[in-house]
Amino acid sequence: MLRLRDLREDNDYTQVQIARVLSCKQNTYQQYESEKRQIPIELLKKLAIFYGTSIDYITGLTNEYKAYPRV
Repeated sequence: MLRLRDLREDNDYTQVQIARVLSCKQNTYQQYESEKRQIPIELLKKLAIFYGTSIDYITGLTNEYKAYPRV
């Protein structure tokens, strides 16, 4: 269960805006959000940095929103 839609909506972004952040098309991002297509790890990293959270939070492995200290 990815939290892409929740993160986007909680931060008042559109799919088009997030697609621009990821340098992909809106329909590609929509497929990531609906889990019809796997999101590449590099894009997960971009989103984690963008939202200030962790990949573990985005992918549902933890409920802790706060990002880990960066190395």
